[in-house]
Amino acid sequence: MFDNAGFYSYLFAFIAYLVTGIALFSSTKIDNSGTPIKVAVIATFTWAILITASYSSSAIPNQVIQIVEIIRNLAWCFFIFKIISPKQSPQQNTLIKKLAYSPLFLGTAIATLSAMILLGGSATQNTPADVPTSDIPLIAWMLLSITGLLLIEQLYRNSNKDQRWFLKHLCLGLGSIFTYDFFMYADALLFKHLDNQLWDARGIINGIAAPLIMTSLIRNPSWTLNIQVSRTVVFHTATLTGAGIYLVLMSAAGYFIRYYGGTWGSILQITFLFGAGLLLFILLFSDKIRSSIRVLLSKHFFSYKYDYREEWQKFTHLLSEHEQDTPERICAAIGSLVQSKGGIIWGRDEHLNYQLLTNWEMAPPELPQAHLKCIGDFFERTEWVIDFDEYRLTPGIYDDLIIPSSLIEIPNAWLMIPLLFNAEVYGFVLVKHSDIQKNINWEDRDLLKIAGKQAASLLAQYQASQALIQAQQFEAFNRLSAYIVHDLKNILAQQSLIVSNAEKHKHKPEFVDDVILTVRNSVNRMTRLMEQMRNGMRGTTPVPVDLKLLLRTISKRYEKHLPVPLYIEPENQAFVFADNEQLANVFGHLIQNAQEATDIDGRIDVQLTCSSHEALIEITDNGNGMDENFIQHRLFKPFDSTKGLTGMGVGAFESREVVRSLGGDIQVKSSPGIGTTFYITLPLHHASTTDDRIPKSIPIKVS
Repeated sequence: MFDNAGFYSYLFAFIAYLVTGIALFSSTKIDNSGTPIKVAVIATFTWAILITASYSSSAIPNQVIQIVEIIRNLAWCFFIFKIISPKQSPQQNTLIKKLAYSPLFLGTAIATLSAMILLGGSATQNTPADVPTSDIPLIAWMLLSITGLLLIEQLYRNSNKDQRWFLKHLCLGLGSIFTYDFFMYADALLFKHLDNQLWDARGIINGIAAPLIMTSLIRNPSWTLNIQVSRTVVFHTATLTGAGIYLVLMSAAGYFIRYYGGTWGSILQITFLFGAGLLLFILLFSDKIRSSIRVLLSKHFFSYKYDYREEWQKFTHLLSEHEQDTPERICAAIGSLVQSKGGIIWGRDEHLNYQLLTNWEMAPPELPQAHLKCIGDFFERTEWVIDFDEYRLTPGIYDDLIIPSSLIEIPNAWLMIPLLFNAEVYGFVLVKHSDIQKNINWEDRDLLKIAGKQAASLLAQYQASQALIQAQQFEAFNRLSAYIVHDLKNILAQQSLIVSNAEKHKHKPEFVDDVILTVRNSVNRMTRLMEQMRNGMRGTTPVPVDLKLLLRTISKRYEKHLPVPLYIEPENQAFVFADNEQLANVFGHLIQNAQEATDIDGRIDVQLTCSSHEALIEITDNGNGMDENFIQHRLFKPFDSTKGLTGMGVGAFESREVVRSLGGDIQVKSSPGIGTTFYITLPLHHASTTDDRIPKSIPIKVS
């Protein structure tokens, strides 16, 4: 007895669980909620002491040990079952789930396995406990072990990150017990013989698990958990799949070890035991491996759910429709992929903040910018689709993502899809629950992710268009401001001239009359400028303008400055359809520039000629002139002036823009030191020569 390692092995297990039981019953923190674990611990140390005693006495029947072991397994299974048993809700109230989590169902299944153990097969005297080694009891023992592993898997998978902190030691302890039992009975089933060494080491394995169970007990003495199981399926099949793969591999490996191992057989078998146990543990608790295997099988061994050509055509068609705004079209197109009829979309602005673009058949939430950036960072890091149902049940799947309660509590909130363009998150879409499609799989997620990338390019184009429109509005405003400032400069020059001549000519009546006319003209121009600033438009309504009268008036206005412009007009009439004031500013600006570039003894000619369809105005001087490079690159460039601080650099540019808006153009011919000629062509307004009802332009008063 005392020279048998099995005796001390099971004695160690008895002492370990006896200490655990004493700690349980002496603790004041454990109430009636701890009854299942108390029963399980009592059954375990009773089972251990019976096997310990069987090594020294044959009076203990084999059937008693088997019954106590069944009770031990049943107690641990019931304890795990009580933790993971969900509260029934309308969404979970299905027949399969009722059966799966019914104590009657679990009890019936375990009772059936127990009957298979007690009534099936014959027994051999290979171990002190005289454990049966016929196929039916061994299969039943294996199924009991698998049942325990299934329950442990569900306990771990359906717990959140905080619960796993105190559950992981329990899962490791009980998982090692059931895994070792599974391996031992599978080995016996394969070789028709229960290995004595495996049986003897079993007590130590069970004893080592006791401190792990006690650690979980200390961390959560009340065992009051709120664990909900997945809505997708009642039990995931990872445990059964792993067990099946394990049995196949073990059968093949055991065969070669047994017949070709020779003196290395025991070492290889022990090595194989460790590797097989490690493989089974990985399969049990690795979500990523199971998911990858499941997706791999679905992709390569099953037909696809979608006709992708048809889906892409429908998706592209919805994106290209113009009945809705772009953000709403994106919501509708993505929602159509999962039969959803509502959504909310957020887009990133130029400051990298996420703004609500539109809400389609859903109430918009009020979310702080920090929460939106957290979601955007998660999408940029993972490119995952967030399933709110899955997040509520197992938030640990989504790493450290924290979704604000205001977003989760949106009625019917279901999926959030990232809009990725050039590996950057341009926005994300939240779609509401579908009345038809209740859940999604890997294929739906892949389709949503690629659709999100396609929609992101449209969103980026939409945001760029909005930015361009805004930039154009600012450009128009800035251009109007520049023109107005240019006009103000000219008005200021007139007022400055009056001030400079006042002391010298203030006693002359002609000067006073000229001052009054100049001030009146300035007031009228200032009034028009104020009107333009209010309307955001430059100029007034176009009317037929008499070019002969307009050029004569402008030339007379600039006669007070040298050299005096010489106006040469044709005999026939010439009318153009334009804004009188704008066209006057064009000719005035060109004549003024010619006077500034020409010596006082120089010459400036203003000549009007007409063809059948257009008028040609030539303004020629013999001043400084310009080189070809200046004409090509600087003359009509806005805000580029040769007049220093006194110039705005918009006069020539504005003149050309006005002439071109009338359907004409300005050409320049110049040579340095010789002079310059501006050629202005304007389309004629022929109806003005025959229709007496056309109002004549108001001549500009000379100041």
